[in-house]
Amino acid sequence: MPSTVSDVLFSEPSGCVNALVMFSGALVFAGLFVYSGIAGAGSVFSWHLIMFVGCVLSGIAESLPTDRHRAAGVFRISAMLLLIGLLVTLIFYPEITLG
Repeated sequence: MPSTVSDVLFSEPSGCVNALVMFSGALVFAGLFVYSGIAGAGSVFSWHLIMFVGCVLSGIAESLPTDRHRAAGVFRISAMLLLIGLLVTLIFYPEITLG
C-alpha cells in the first residue's frame, strides 16, 4: 500500500493555474529582493531570494507535463527542503537571515 506522502509528492502536476500562482509569488519575492537591495537593507543571505527560488521550483513542478510524476516530485521535494532550511535558519540564526 503506497503512502499518502508518496501519493501527494509524486502525483501528476496540477497544471497551469497553480504554476501561474507560484510564478506570480516568485515575481513578488524577486521584486522585494530588488527593492531591499536598492533601499540598502539587503544582505547576501536574504530570505527574499530563498522564497523566490522555492516558488520557482514549485512553479516548475506544477508546470510539467502530466506524465512527469517523478520529476515533479523531485522539484517539490527540493522546494520543501529549501523552505524548511529557511525556517531552521530563521529559528536558530535569525541575525543572519533578517540582517
